[in-house]
Amino acid sequence: MKQKPDLSFWKLWNLSFGFFGVQIAYALQSANISRIFRTLGADPHSLSFFWILPPLMGILVQPIIGTLSDKTWTRFGRRIPYLFIGASIAVAVMCLLPNAGSLGLQLSMVMLFGLLMLMLLDTSINMAMQPFKMLVGDMVNEQQKGKAYSIQSFLCNAGSVVGFVFPFFFAWLGLSNVAPEGIVPDTVIWSFYVGAAILILCVIYTTLKVKEWNPQEYNEYNGVASQSSDEGDKGSNWFVLLKSAPSAFWRVGLVQFFCWAAFLYMWTYVVDAVSLTVWDTADPANEAYQVAGNWTGVLYAIQAMGSVVWATIIPRFKTMKIAYSVSLVLGGLGFALIPFCPGQYLQIIPFLLIGCAWAAMLACPFTLVTNALQGYGHMGAYLGLFNGTICLPQIIAALCGGMFLSLVGHYQANMMFVSGAFLVIGALCVFAINDRK
Repeated sequence: MKQKPDLSFWKLWNLSFGFFGVQIAYALQSANISRIFRTLGADPHSLSFFWILPPLMGILVQPIIGTLSDKTWTRFGRRIPYLFIGASIAVAVMCLLPNAGSLGLQLSMVMLFGLLMLMLLDTSINMAMQPFKMLVGDMVNEQQKGKAYSIQSFLCNAGSVVGFVFPFFFAWLGLSNVAPEGIVPDTVIWSFYVGAAILILCVIYTTLKVKEWNPQEYNEYNGVASQSSDEGDKGSNWFVLLKSAPSAFWRVGLVQFFCWAAFLYMWTYVVDAVSLTVWDTADPANEAYQVAGNWTGVLYAIQAMGSVVWATIIPRFKTMKIAYSVSLVLGGLGFALIPFCPGQYLQIIPFLLIGCAWAAMLACPFTLVTNALQGYGHMGAYLGLFNGTICLPQIIAALCGGMFLSLVGHYQANMMFVSGAFLVIGALCVFAINDRK
């Protein structure tokens, strides 16, 4: 097997640049879905159920995309066709979803239309997102993989900053931040429009700048037989792949379970939590609630900027496991502080701490897992299956959201304590990971 060549900074950058646009779309979704559905009329106790669809689509779509792209060879590349198709679908859906309340439909039909659009949006985002992780696994050597995922983490967080601040920015420009009952404000609608335009431009850039290896080159650098032919090997059987997976695959997955459950509850309840803590309201019809929604987007952006800074610190830790664990503890502390920060600007402190955990969650798991998978082959299928450790905990957490909300006194701000506890448990599980060859 030939050694993969070192890539220049700009080649590593180009491999992941489209991720900037994909992450804008993902940031708009994660920051505004609860706000949109609460504005459309959803009850807080059933709010987490709306969050079942995104991870459910991820757990179905990403292994399929990974497996299919392992077997795909075209003149446009191996992974790139999937990210381009996914991005194109996402652009269309981003123009439809925020207009769900403006179509003159009855409430039940509005909710159904919104759910359908959310399902399509997350399906397409997952289809566009996964190939970027696979491109790094395919084309970057082990020594540069940490750097490559750090660049991806930077672009991810930069895209998040842009997506998160859009509603606040458009309100500052003068677009209306209030709307008739059941209608999404213009600040949110135009955020989705502009995000869709940036997404497709970034993906076009990557498709023009990145040239994937042909089958012969890929085989030489990765030491596996061509998977474009039907050889009846384990690549066609996910159960065999999972059975053969290294222990690091499963142990990192255990950490992922608690991390992603924690963030699912943040995305679901943090707008209400900030609105209750700072503005003392959780009524979507109250103008203060929409102000809180915009400010939460700013806080998400601050979290992302904190992630960018912390991502530069992670490589300075003695080991990646220590960096991973410390980052999660800091994030858990941040969650626990949210209900104790009644000032609008005080909320910046917990979100900076949460950003530390987010940076580690983006960089550490894929570095640990792809290093463990080196030489296994079927990288796309394995990474698609590994996405289950992101999606499954969110599905379980979404199903249990109403129960946890009842246990913490039907007070949305207290769900941040649940998120904090989950991250601390995840930090303890990090030390079970065996990252040695």
